Amino acid sequence: MPPIYKFVEVSPVTDETLERAVNAWVAQGWTLEGIRFITHEASKRPAMAFVSFVREPDS
Repeated sequence: MPPIYKFVEVSPVTDETLERAVNAWVAQGWTLEGIRFITHEASKRPAMAFVSFVREPDS
């Protein structure tokens, strides 16, 4: 069976909000796959982030 993916939107983007999101989903059995940052041209600071997780399907 193919893996199952989960995407979580994080805003505002800070070390605390990213840490909280990653720790919450990893504690539920998900594995962190990556973080994608969304920025605006007017600012170098990310406006939001999408955190992706993956896990194997339940048998």
